[in-house]
Amino acid sequence: MAFFEFFHEPKIDWMGKKWHFITLSLILLGAGWVSIAVRRGFTYGIDFRGGTLVYVKFARQPDLDAIRSELRRVNLGGATIQRFGAAADNEVIVGLEVGATASTESLDAGKRAIFTALAGLYGAGPVGKVDFNNASPQAVAEHLVVADPLRLAAKGLDEARGGYRELAQAMVNLRNSPPPGGRGGLIADFQDLRGVAGVTQAVLDALGKDFYLSSYAVRNTEIVGPKVGGDLRRQALYVTLAALGAMLVYIWFRFELIYGVAAVIATFHDVLITLGVFSLLHKEISLTVIAGLLTLVGYTMNDTIVVFDRIRENVRLAKREDFVSLVNRSINQTLSRTILTSGLTFLAVLSLYLFGGEVINGFALTLVVGVIIGTYSSIAIASPILVYLHERVGQRGPGVKPRAYERETAGARR
Repeated sequence: MAFFEFFHEPKIDWMGKKWHFITLSLILLGAGWVSIAVRRGFTYGIDFRGGTLVYVKFARQPDLDAIRSELRRVNLGGATIQRFGAAADNEVIVGLEVGATASTESLDAGKRAIFTALAGLYGAGPVGKVDFNNASPQAVAEHLVVADPLRLAAKGLDEARGGYRELAQAMVNLRNSPPPGGRGGLIADFQDLRGVAGVTQAVLDALGKDFYLSSYAVRNTEIVGPKVGGDLRRQALYVTLAALGAMLVYIWFRFELIYGVAAVIATFHDVLITLGVFSLLHKEISLTVIAGLLTLVGYTMNDTIVVFDRIRENVRLAKREDFVSLVNRSINQTLSRTILTSGLTFLAVLSLYLFGGEVINGFALTLVVGVIIGTYSSIAIASPILVYLHERVGQRGPGVKPRAYERETAGARR
């Protein structure tokens, strides 16, 4: 009960501790941006810096050191290798920096070099045979048309091509589909294909003659040219600044200019600290991180507006009260709501970060850091800035529309 009574009517002097909060923010900002300076900028993902990403699945736990050695052998020593997804999935991402692949043609050549390195490490298979785990539906269909295990050629060449094209697509779909219905990208035995309609023993025998089964499969490749990466960086910056500008205009219209300036400065503070944390943790800035930053901008702005709205209401009810005391009281009145809402949001995004997988890891980390910093700044940064601006411009009461309020009160006195 004491816990809820504490938040029912707390008496915390937030403005009296403002220099402690400002000092903490300066330390966080300084640490992050020193890290950025030391690293000479952010660590960008393939989306922004350009390059090649190859997603590879292995039948067994891959030896990353052996893969690195083989990549160095084919002059790809600058490639990055990292595990992807759950450990049991045996998947890795091989990435090539844009510095080593400065054009679209060389990016494609880099992708082929990765294929060559994997084939050299895990074996190219018997001479004359094709790797089924990395074959396209078209390649499979062409071999089946030549072997004609279902004797479809008797119905005409077009009939045979159409039939084997559909059969090849169905087998590749089974190979690529995740379990339990599919094989997750790898076929360990041609008998695994018996579940596909139309697959007979004759088809399996024909596959065994023309194909072999490697212990790895390239699941996906992503190629981003350096020009596209640069354009995406600029667009991400413009989108973030546009969001902040639009919110400034909204709060200016809904409240007053000094409220908007204070809220935007606090939100900008949150974005800078979050980017600094990414540099300290050596995390990449990707498109999903930008999506997280935009979500953070909206979340922290909403949290700040809740506090500002209570300040506005109290200004109307207590026109003679000292503005600093009024701000303290407003923060204390919304404190319970702020902590409960932010606490539940934090638990949700923390779950995304811990259990959401590699794909949304950057997005979730942005929100984990952002919810903490955003909740803190709505109280400890936005409100002191508002008090400073209020004192600076010399307004006697920062209501929604102070000049209109003056006209109304003057009319009532007359």
